[in-house]
Amino acid sequence: MNDRPRFQPSLAGPELTEVLRLLGEIDEFKGYWRKLKEIRVERLAELRQVATIESSGSSTRIEGAELSDEEVARVLEGLSIDSFRQRDAGEVRGYAELLQLIFDSHARIPLEERYVQQLHGILLSHREADAWHRGKYKRHENHVQATHADGRVETIFRTATPFQTPGRMADLLPATTAALETASAHPLIVIAGFIVEFLAIHPFQDGNGRLSRALTTLLLLRSGYDYAPYASLERVIEDNKTGYYAALRTSQLAMKNHPSAFSPWLLFFLRSLRAHQKNLLAKLDVERSMVRLSSVQQEILRVLDQHGRVTSTLVADSLDLPPRTVRYHLDVLIRHGIVAPEGERRGRTYRRTGGDTHQQVEGPESRTSAILGDILQRGGRIGRRDLARLVKAHGYDGRAVGTLHGKRLSHLRRDTRTGESVLTARGREVAEQYLFAKRLAQGAARSLE
Repeated sequence: MNDRPRFQPSLAGPELTEVLRLLGEIDEFKGYWRKLKEIRVERLAELRQVATIESSGSSTRIEGAELSDEEVARVLEGLSIDSFRQRDAGEVRGYAELLQLIFDSHARIPLEERYVQQLHGILLSHREADAWHRGKYKRHENHVQATHADGRVETIFRTATPFQTPGRMADLLPATTAALETASAHPLIVIAGFIVEFLAIHPFQDGNGRLSRALTTLLLLRSGYDYAPYASLERVIEDNKTGYYAALRTSQLAMKNHPSAFSPWLLFFLRSLRAHQKNLLAKLDVERSMVRLSSVQQEILRVLDQHGRVTSTLVADSLDLPPRTVRYHLDVLIRHGIVAPEGERRGRTYRRTGGDTHQQVEGPESRTSAILGDILQRGGRIGRRDLARLVKAHGYDGRAVGTLHGKRLSHLRRDTRTGESVLTARGREVAEQYLFAKRLAQGAARSLE
């Protein structure tokens, strides 16, 4: 065990450099947002509404729900969906209500046990089947397990036992609060450390992942990151699920022996926050362009916001405009990048882009893991030409081949008899972790939620 303070991660040289850069960029945006005066209050409300829909959809889909954003919007408007997905609808409603409470009342919600338990109760408030464990710490073990193709179940990560959970939560919550209040570490590092440990404890029977993401937003807002509600951090995580699971699992396993060894998760977390900011910046660019839009084009956008996805006929009927006029203005909005068309001209639909872009947050280590995972799936060895092609396919140049065989963190070794590259014990471990995370992302195992 090492004796570093709880929220001071062990960082190698390049990791420290990247962490300092990301912290600087994120805090620079925090200051920029506070000086921003150009967005109207009603547009901020609309941005928050869109982000709530995206966050509710993404956070529940990470755990296996199947509702699209359009269906999420319908659920939150009080409309019904088919009976086979009522569980998904209940999860969406609970998450959206929890976010709204956090957005509106974060200053009055301290990180204390009774509040965390109340938030969990709100999260699960729309399903009667969850009534027995709402707001209560778990009664049964909930270790992370993978189900293999042959039906065999393997325990991948052992979470805290029901007996250990109350004590660990009684320790974690005040320690996090004290670290944030005394500024003993940067607040984003404290939040990252809290989340990775919270998920290692897995304090509730169900809903831990969703609650952890809502608590992330709560702590960001309480730490002065006021822009958090206006773009979806959950969407960034959904778009990068494999990296999310890999960073959590790698850090949690290492933290069993070295509590400060959560650098993989810290880097993923900070990269995600930076991607979240870039998505919000893209939204702001759209808002600036809207100042130049005509009143008709702004009315068309209002119809899109109401319906999510529309046809030109629906817009024409809603605004009592000629179809030709509507199509002209839709084309203008498409050129501005504010509206996206889908489908062929006949039957084409339109939706607001919202300014979102798909942000990749995985670093170089994730691509290395993917290469090693591919090699493991080929039997753990690979010829020189195939390795060069594989490295190139993952976006590296030929120098990466030497790095993979390097002495400091050797992932491959040469078989002098065949000339092939063979996974070392370290390389096999990294490959197995990556493939496990990939299975989680594809829903083939019970996740870290």
